[in-house]
Amino acid sequence: MGVHLQREVENLKREILTLSAMAELSVHEATLAIEKRDKFLARGVIDKDITIDRLKVEVEENCLKILALHQPVAIDLRFIIAVLKISSDLERVGDLAVNIAERAVFLATQPKVDLSFDFTGMAHKAQAMLKNSLDALINLSVDLAHSVCACDDEIDAMNRQMYLVVQQAICAHPEQMESLIHLLLASRHLERIADHATNIADDVVYMIEGEIVRHKTEEYKSHVRH
Repeated sequence: MGVHLQREVENLKREILTLSAMAELSVHEATLAIEKRDKFLARGVIDKDITIDRLKVEVEENCLKILALHQPVAIDLRFIIAVLKISSDLERVGDLAVNIAERAVFLATQPKVDLSFDFTGMAHKAQAMLKNSLDALINLSVDLAHSVCACDDEIDAMNRQMYLVVQQAICAHPEQMESLIHLLLASRHLERIADHATNIADDVVYMIEGEIVRHKTEEYKSHVRH
């Protein structure tokens, strides 16, 4: 690797790590705002989204500049392509964190709903998937990336369970319907965050091994389980 390309790649690594940290923090604070009914914390997440958007654009521009100026090959080329895709996933994670925060702002104005669903547990699992996908990127760990992909079905099942619980709760307490729908939507946003974490893990596998595993989800998960 040329000295100039190496310098650009190291700078790109720092930028994607900064973007990763901001997206991860936004998800943590948004889900905490739901749990605590903290509208001020939620509004902070909403306000920070513009910074995530700006960082994503900077990462994308730098990727394109490296491709144009240095014409990297092999692992360097795969790294830059992976970062391009991962930055888009992280931007979308930030958007989903904003969506959760907006639910938290509304819920903070309403009486607390007694729901027989472990929203906090689902939030922690989705956050763990996101963290592990980013750790897989930092540590270039295929095994950690595999473990993220294997967890996606569990989050999907939790989201389906949330739908059934909310459906029953609306029948029992129709006066709480609006709050219940906001909680259901927050669950859906968490499920989408887990999907983006899985996308990031897929891209880490591609970057390290040169194998595209996205769109081979069921076969891939079956392989991981065995």
